[in-house]
Amino acid sequence: MARALAERGIYVGVSEKMNRVTVAEAAARLGVKEQAIRKRIQRGTLTHDKDDDGRVYVYLDMEDRATGTDADASINTLLQSLQDQVVHLRQEAEDWKEEARRKDTIIMSLTQRIPELEAPREASSEPREAPVSDSEGADMGTTAFSETQKPSEHRKRSWWREFFGLE
Repeated sequence: MARALAERGIYVGVSEKMNRVTVAEAAARLGVKEQAIRKRIQRGTLTHDKDDDGRVYVYLDMEDRATGTDADASINTLLQSLQDQVVHLRQEAEDWKEEARRKDTIIMSLTQRIPELEAPREASSEPREAPVSDSEGADMGTTAFSETQKPSEHRKRSWWREFFGLE
């Protein structure tokens, strides 16, 4: 019924404070695309009418401008909030990178000092005993190095390898 009245030039619910503008002008005033204005018309959120030639006109408040609408203000607020969060997260990521670099430096300096911290192995004047296998049952106990075996070739097995019988 409202459309029928609008077609006859009687505009229901349109106050005198409203401007009748084309879709292109409305898009320019609100700072959106024409397609957005047409979608608002389709949803019924903008008052509109058609003239005899089929041209669509939109009714806007005289105060409506690109930044004057509530939707644009809330979008701008949301956008600013998101930009602040991005800046904060970038700073936090940079802080974490710096922390990782610091830890890497500490680890590097500690690993370089490991040879300094190990106790030097002194070659004793007495020859070490070679380990005895079961096949060498004849000479149980203290077997001196053979002349072909050098002291550097013989290494003492670690306690855990000895305990578990490895190697």
